[in-house]
Amino acid sequence: MLLIPAIDLKDGKCVRLRQGRMDDETIFSDDPLAVAEQWIAAGSRRLHLVDLNGAVAGFPVNADIIGRIAEAYPDVEIQVGGGIRSFDVIQTYLDVGVDYVIIGTQAVRAPHFVDDACLEFPGHIIVGLDAKEGMVATDGWSKVSSRSAAEMAQRFEEAGVEAIVFTDIGRDGMMRGVNAEATAKLARAIEIPVIASGGVSSMEDVRELCAVAGDGVMGAIVGRALYEGSLDLAEAQRLATELCAA
Repeated sequence: MLLIPAIDLKDGKCVRLRQGRMDDETIFSDDPLAVAEQWIAAGSRRLHLVDLNGAVAGFPVNADIIGRIAEAYPDVEIQVGGGIRSFDVIQTYLDVGVDYVIIGTQAVRAPHFVDDACLEFPGHIIVGLDAKEGMVATDGWSKVSSRSAAEMAQRFEEAGVEAIVFTDIGRDGMMRGVNAEATAKLARAIEIPVIASGGVSSMEDVRELCAVAGDGVMGAIVGRALYEGSLDLAEAQRLATELCAA
């Protein structure tokens, strides 16, 4: 079980949003590179970077910062989401050292884009599915579609994506605990790995996720709990490693 610190970028700063609302943010640092260094020093083997401005604009806004982080830590896996809606953007990120790009809204709007991206950039494409009560949400969570997360995950598995990042938008940034049951249900519906996101806030959440690791949940993105100090990354990763090895 891999715990993946989130570094959400807005206007060049490291922030956290509550339930994806751009007007409900907490600024944690003016120096995202220093934040990356902090999590790597604590033992992180992968970082989850999100260009929040890019997610709204539809094109990268904080790409320079992401490039600097990737260049500074070439041995750490980096996955990036937010505003990835063209092959040029994917190529740019891969060129600066990003390992995986996460396609979110564009995947739901235009699934064929994911098909083509998997062919053009094999091994580098992840799809992010945000769901509310099992249904996929898009456009910064402002719209809920009529498609289920399981249905879409199966469709993208066939396309050749590496993994699914699954976010329970009812819990993201709210410190209410992870929805391990919904995450495991999605993981059981597909063969590719699922990365949990949203609500991880305690060691108990880590234990719950480790209990469903066998269903295909390979990791969890952790955000606000790390920044507010309710979860220690090094201790949580040690626990996850021990439980999953048992």
